[in-house]
Amino acid sequence: MSRVGLIVNPAAGRDVRRLTGGATVVDSYAKRRVAECVLDGLTAVADPPAARLMPDRSGIADHVLEASPSVVDARPLEFPVENSPADTRRAAAHFRDEGVGAVVVLGGDGTTRDVATAIGDVPVIAVSTGTNNVVPTSVEGTVAGVAAALLATGAVSAADVTTRHGTVDVRTTSPDDDRSLTALAASEVSARSFIGTRALLEPADLVGGVVSRAHPADIGLAAVAGAVERVAPDDPGGVGLRLTDPETAAKTVRAVLAPGVTATLGIEAVERLEWNEPFTFEISDGVVGADGERELEVTDTTVELTPVPEGPRLVDVEATLAAGARAGALEDVEQ
Repeated sequence: MSRVGLIVNPAAGRDVRRLTGGATVVDSYAKRRVAECVLDGLTAVADPPAARLMPDRSGIADHVLEASPSVVDARPLEFPVENSPADTRRAAAHFRDEGVGAVVVLGGDGTTRDVATAIGDVPVIAVSTGTNNVVPTSVEGTVAGVAAALLATGAVSAADVTTRHGTVDVRTTSPDDDRSLTALAASEVSARSFIGTRALLEPADLVGGVVSRAHPADIGLAAVAGAVERVAPDDPGGVGLRLTDPETAAKTVRAVLAPGVTATLGIEAVERLEWNEPFTFEISDGVVGADGERELEVTDTTVELTPVPEGPRLVDVEATLAAGARAGALEDVEQ
């Protein structure tokens, strides 16, 4: 039987940026309704795929399973819930090992990044319900479910409607500690020397970073880079940025640094990077972030940021539905 995976991050869209910025609150009820729509979308094909859901402590999966269409075999995955990003990674690894036809992910860039670390080649439909939503898109849940069903049942070939998204590999080297990190859309280097609330909001703190995509319509460092150099999601490589005080910079840009936070930033240098081409910073005291969240505190450290092509296979939802319609997969459905 064909299968679709569903991952809903209960914590996405609920962090401190709702207080300090203008990000929209996405509560558990809203995520539940989107997830219910995803399962309803599976019924658009004649033989709906089964659905497997990541369990959670917020009751989202339980409510979604209770409201599931009778023609959909929907069940939870069985593993101990830690109420942390480890749940997302564990669910993604399960879906990879089970060979599901597609995974629908409800969250932001951080959730999609966690999925990407373990999902392998499984096509990912990333639906934005988070804070930083550079990679996830604002696709309606039912439509996402239809796309997942078309892929899982083989009505549409994943090779025709997916692209491989790059990531940023982060390596820190210091006399006392070497660490690593993966970012999906952007890795940021900040001069603020504590993790604190995790959110990167102050433009004066940013030293620079590397992005795997860049467009002025993005959020965060990807928007800053996009103001001077565009990189499409399926373009190779990325962009390295060095920032400076806008009062003395030769070039400044206005960009959306976070939801509700538009800032002026000074550009010291912009460098287009090829795959696996490192971009380095020497940091005496600061923090390295991933997709808008502080992750690693560093002191007297070399930070090496490298765009790499080993990211998730992202689904073009509109192209998937168009291909399904051309193939006749949405015609004469009988339940």
